[in-house]
Amino acid sequence: MLERRNTEPGDAELYPIRTVSTLTGVNPITLRAWERRYGLVKPTRTASGHRVYTRADIDTVHRILALMENGIAIGRVRDALSGKAVPAPVVEKGPWAEQRARMASAIAQFDENRLEEVYGELLALHPIERVTREVLLPLLADLGERWRTHAGGIAEEHFFAVYLRNKLGARIHHRNRSAAGPKLLVACLPGEHHEVGLLLFALAAHEKGYRLVLFGANMPLAGLGYAARRAQADAIVLSGSIEPETALLEQELPRLVRTAGVPVFVGGRSSVSRRDEIVAAGAGPLGSDIAAGLRRLGETLSQPAR
Repeated sequence: MLERRNTEPGDAELYPIRTVSTLTGVNPITLRAWERRYGLVKPTRTASGHRVYTRADIDTVHRILALMENGIAIGRVRDALSGKAVPAPVVEKGPWAEQRARMASAIAQFDENRLEEVYGELLALHPIERVTREVLLPLLADLGERWRTHAGGIAEEHFFAVYLRNKLGARIHHRNRSAAGPKLLVACLPGEHHEVGLLLFALAAHEKGYRLVLFGANMPLAGLGYAARRAQADAIVLSGSIEPETALLEQELPRLVRTAGVPVFVGGRSSVSRRDEIVAAGAGPLGSDIAAGLRRLGETLSQPAR
């Protein structure tokens, strides 16, 4: 039974966030992000501070979903809702777009056999670096948007993440035995539970000759300095797509930089959105472009120690 709530007599019917999520298929995290980041839906607050939504708010959520289904980026939805002209979305064409569409279709059907078929065809024809750049990374970004707007988006992203984790993990493990370059400790930031970006970076780093020690998702920073010394690592690379906590950037990261004894780097979207804080902590931001990040990493590690 759907819960409705009234704050005072005469008020319009108000719905709690979990009911709005059920009615629209948009998860509560996304609804709160649309409110804070984009100002798209502005719920009323109860005396206890809980969000409650009107029927008009629910209709707005459905309009947002319809606009996004038609290719309007979330950052332009507010203009579209207010009646401003919004440029028509650019529909990408070409063989790479076609391959991404094939993989996206297999993911939407949770069909691992079809997904394996497309992925295998791509690797038979192209180097893994190009497949990563042209297909995997753009597809992950698309799935991230679906996660925010579609009821099945979370399941799709998890399905693809597990598939890639298995494929890339096996590839990295097999190839790591013959690598002879600098050794990297690679881990996700605390609170980062999506490790596919980390694995794609690790695979690209291995192709450049680096040796890897992988720690995966949601790794506390406190243990990495000890691990770096024991493993005789040359650098620590952290990956994140989240907005890191202030304490992480102001206390934990500087402490790791001071105690690790090797350079510390941060890559992914976190290193773009919080670049200044990362630099202030003494770490090196690598950005979200894997190839550019590896160049920056190589340049730093090739410099003689001072």
